[in-house]
Amino acid sequence: MTAPTSSFSGFALEPFPEVRPGDNLADVIIGVLDRSEVELEDGDVLVVASKAVSIAEMRYVELAGVSSGPEAMELAARTGKPAGLVQLILDASSGYFLATPTGPIIARHTLGLQLTSAGVDRAGSAGAWLLPVDPDASARALRDALTAHTGAGLAVIVVDSDGRADRRGATVVSIGAAGIRPLRVTEYDGKRQEETFTDLVAAAGGIILGQRGRGAPVAVLRGLSYEAGDEGVAAMLHNRP
Repeated sequence: MTAPTSSFSGFALEPFPEVRPGDNLADVIIGVLDRSEVELEDGDVLVVASKAVSIAEMRYVELAGVSSGPEAMELAARTGKPAGLVQLILDASSGYFLATPTGPIIARHTLGLQLTSAGVDRAGSAGAWLLPVDPDASARALRDALTAHTGAGLAVIVVDSDGRADRRGATVVSIGAAGIRPLRVTEYDGKRQEETFTDLVAAAGGIILGQRGRGAPVAVLRGLSYEAGDEGVAAMLHNRP
């Protein structure tokens, strides 16, 4: 059982350059650390926006090249989304439902995650970004590279914006993790509870990252108490691929 966290601090890594397709994201983060003279410490948790990972991993799709089927056309008419975008959501999903008659689309991603629009992020009018192929592997690669450079024992959580079917607005959830166990067990007064700990950390990082326009895709949380582990977010999913 993990000791409770009494307090922690957090900050964004900024100014952060625009991530471009094919960039080595670890090298980009290291460059920001060096220029800002920030030193990472043992136990730091880096919360990284999934879009930055998707861009670096070149997960862009042109909508013009997507062939939309009848189901996508019907859903597009109901939700007001481009048919090509809806087809990408369907292609990335094993099932879905609409939170209201006109959306949003709540989809079960083929990775086992339940996300708004299956995590497909529209990129202007011409394209979209898909989630990383393996977010846990992406988190491990970032953690390994950053630990090798800094010498600090770190954790990395890859996070994505997500809405809930019962309310307006978006929050932030974990989709990949390395160096930190995804579940935390708390016990009190004879009661035992598993908590989706990486989601709690993701939401804390999301307060710093924001949703639109900040331009800072990486936050550092310091002072958290957690158990190290590489099971990844996949380990706590009910429906793993």
